[in-house]
Amino acid sequence: MDPILKSEIGHLLGTPVIASRPLSGGDISNVTYLETAVGRFICKWNSGPRAMSLLQAEKEGLEAIAQTQTVKTPEIFHCAQVGDRALLIMEYIERKKPAPEDMRTLGEHLAALHEIKQEAFGWQSQNYIGSLVQNNRPAPNWPEFFTRERLQPQMRLAVESGFLQQEEVPAYDVLETVLRDRCGGVQPSLLHGDLWNGNFLISRDRHPYLIDPAVYRGHNEVDLAMSHLFGGFSSDFYSAYHSVLKSPAGEEARRDLYQLYYLLVHLNLFGRSYYPAVRQTLRSYFRPGS
Repeated sequence: MDPILKSEIGHLLGTPVIASRPLSGGDISNVTYLETAVGRFICKWNSGPRAMSLLQAEKEGLEAIAQTQTVKTPEIFHCAQVGDRALLIMEYIERKKPAPEDMRTLGEHLAALHEIKQEAFGWQSQNYIGSLVQNNRPAPNWPEFFTRERLQPQMRLAVESGFLQQEEVPAYDVLETVLRDRCGGVQPSLLHGDLWNGNFLISRDRHPYLIDPAVYRGHNEVDLAMSHLFGGFSSDFYSAYHSVLKSPAGEEARRDLYQLYYLLVHLNLFGRSYYPAVRQTLRSYFRPGS
C-alpha cells in the first residue's frame, strides 16, 4: 500500500498505520491487512468506475445482516472516497479452520436469519453479484422477481457477450411458469445472496461470520443452493440448518433452478467453461415437456 493511502487511512482511523500487507481473496477489490496501535483492521479498496457503489452496497448488506442479530458480520468503521479510490475499513477477524461444531453453529445461525420473515421480495437499491449489477426492483411474488430480476438480466448479458444464442433463451412466460410451478408459495427471507465457502469464516473464538454479501429478500433456499454449487458445505451445516428450518418437497429441483442464476453469473464473469452446465439446466427444465 502506498504511503499516501496509508496516511489517509490513518487519518480516518485517528491513529497511524504501523504495518500493512496485502491479503488474498480480493478478486474484485484489493484487500489489505492493517495494524495500528489501537487494533487491527481490513481495508478493501477499489479505484474502478463503480468502486464506491460496490463498497457502499457491501457495507449496506453487512449492516442489514448484522441488524438481525443472528449471524455476525465484521464491524464497519469507514466507507469513504480517498482521491480516486474507494475504501471500506472493517474489523480484522482472526480466523480458524472450521470444526464440525462450528459448521453446526453456522447452519443454526443462518436458519435463524432466514426465519425472520420479510415484507416483500427485492431490496431498496441495486447491488452487485461479483462485479455485475444485481437489480432488486420489488415484485409481488417470488417467481416474478426471480424471473425478471435474476434469470432474464443474466441471460440477456450472456447473449450480448456471445456465450448464449438467443434461441437457447426461454421466453419470459416460460421461465415464470416453470418457477411458479416449482417455487410458488414462497415467503421472503433476508438472503446473504452469494453464499459459497469463501464468504464465511470462523473466528478464533468460534463465532461464524458472513462476509461479501449480495443481499436481498428472497427464497431462503437460494442461499442453500449456492452453498451446494462449488463443493458444498459440510453435512453438519445442512443437518443443523434443517433442524431449525425443514425443507419442503422439491428442494432438489429448486436447487437446480436457483443454481442456474449463479452459473449464468459465472458464465458472464469467467467465460464459456460454465456454458455446459447452463445448457444442461436450460434443456432439463425449460424445453417442451420438461
